[in-house]
Amino acid sequence: MAKYSFKAKMWKYDGSAGRYFVTLPKQLSVKIRKKHGLSEEGWGRLKTIAKIGNTEWKTAIWFDTKAKSYLLPVKAGVRKSEGLNADVLVSVILRLDSEDPNLSRWLRSTFAK
Repeated sequence: MAKYSFKAKMWKYDGSAGRYFVTLPKQLSVKIRKKHGLSEEGWGRLKTIAKIGNTEWKTAIWFDTKAKSYLLPVKAGVRKSEGLNADVLVSVILRLDSEDPNLSRWLRSTFAK
């Protein structure tokens, strides 16, 4: 499992749902995409385990083509338990599975003959 840490400001989406996100630094997004890009699901989604403060949860990061970076959605429960609001600098730890089981299965079935 690969582990990445960074600091960034949390922000609130202006839409009616009012969701909160943290944008990963571009250099880190490039690094993650190089290593895990083949594991992306639809819309650039990568499953991850995120941690902010003492709160850890299963989630996904999404690649935003406009920002050219991944976005981490931050659930209301996480914000509440950590006392977070928009424009607050947060320290984030992400853990991504470094091997896609579907890709590994395909590689074994294709090249193990």
